[in-house]
Amino acid sequence: MTTTARPRPVRPSAPAGALNAARTLATAGRVLRQLRHDPRTIALLLVVPCLMLLLLRYVFDGSPRTFDNIGASLLGIFPLITMFLVTSIATLRERTSGTLERLLALPLGKGDLIAGYALAFGALAVVQSALATGLAVWFLGLDVVGSPWLLLLVALLDALLGTALGLFVSAFAASEFQAVQFMPAVIFPQLLLCGLFAARDTMHPVLEALSDVLPMSYAVDAMNEVLRHSDMTTAFLQDVSIVAGCALLVLGLGAATLRRRTA
Repeated sequence: MTTTARPRPVRPSAPAGALNAARTLATAGRVLRQLRHDPRTIALLLVVPCLMLLLLRYVFDGSPRTFDNIGASLLGIFPLITMFLVTSIATLRERTSGTLERLLALPLGKGDLIAGYALAFGALAVVQSALATGLAVWFLGLDVVGSPWLLLLVALLDALLGTALGLFVSAFAASEFQAVQFMPAVIFPQLLLCGLFAARDTMHPVLEALSDVLPMSYAVDAMNEVLRHSDMTTAFLQDVSIVAGCALLVLGLGAATLRRRTA
């Protein structure tokens, strides 16, 4: 009598959008351990924004009111830029080294992977935003009518938006140099049109309309609301909601770009 061997059960992979706390935390821990051994990246994230604010304060040493006018806006812009650079390059390294390919072969959902990256870089964003906000408000004398905690909230959301944009654009770069090249295309137009250099309602109508769809514009508007109002205004809530919504949308787009290149 012959027996037929039973087929071994296939271990199902995690659904693409599924989120599992243990897998997400494991991914975040792995990313943080890698960053811990990269002091240049840590310096870029934590030290450079503070140095830029310090330099800016003494550039306008004879006109402290000018620093008050643009310092709050830059608290939102610097985290976005630095997190975009670091995240895009770090994620690209994982793609080109094959690490991402191996991770996607495991029962690890795309949602777990993206959430883990966002959690790891988000933890660094909290430290970065706290250092920059504390330096600007309590040591450089940034005059803010509203609560400094609201400044910190906007800076943190901007850093998360930069993380999401970095994760997204890394899918379209073949090298670290190409990842950096995305900065003029993704960041510079927002920087010019966000209202930092000129009020958005004084721009050409086409540029004003374009600025209305760029998330950095709402980050700057939210910072200015905190700068001028002691209470949390309706406009502030709308601005931070748009920034947070854009970050979640781009994270979703980043998850869509995560796919295995081999069968």
